[in-house]
Amino acid sequence: MNKSSQFDNGKASTQAPSAQSAPRRRGPWPADDRSNRHIVGDVRDILGDGWDLLAVMHPPCTRLCNSGVRWLNVPPPGRTLDEMWRELNAGADLFSACWRAPIERVAIENPVMHRHARELLPEDLPRPQIVQPWWFGEPAFKATGFYLRGLPPLVATNRLSPPAPGTDEHKLWSWVHRASPSPDRGKLRSATFQGIADALADQWGGSSLVEVAA
Repeated sequence: MNKSSQFDNGKASTQAPSAQSAPRRRGPWPADDRSNRHIVGDVRDILGDGWDLLAVMHPPCTRLCNSGVRWLNVPPPGRTLDEMWRELNAGADLFSACWRAPIERVAIENPVMHRHARELLPEDLPRPQIVQPWWFGEPAFKATGFYLRGLPPLVATNRLSPPAPGTDEHKLWSWVHRASPSPDRGKLRSATFQGIADALADQWGGSSLVEVAA
């Protein structure tokens, strides 16, 4: 069966807006405006449906990532420690289910994780490949990790020269980390850059199709 799928937050639902055009050109991937084919639901319900490739681009990472480990000691206002640890376990369970899925090619996007999260994940989980948008022609800083099984590491397609720290241009490239609080802040910070989306589709989609055809 020749099928591939992409999921955000454990659901086959939405694709970050800056990466919509590449998926539309290359196949029936989810889109924010729901203009193409997609499945809405818990990804764990369909992991055994005969997919050739699983790309989980935005699984819940707030409790798994290193930048959020502080909340496991002192929760944010209005939240409890019990809630923080329950969300950590839920995120780890979803990540593990996707990693152990009976699918030959798997890519799961996630930032660098803290030790509490790592201890909850499968022992065979490799170190992630860390890429930057500027490897793919995007003038921005945002370390993005991909945990890969059955897929080759992404190859840079258009490496730019990063500006020097302290310059105005460096500040512009750092907009992801400098984003002001807003209702859309989380969505904007998690957006997949177009250059990375193109590389994903060309390198992993192409690799999967060639192997399936063979």
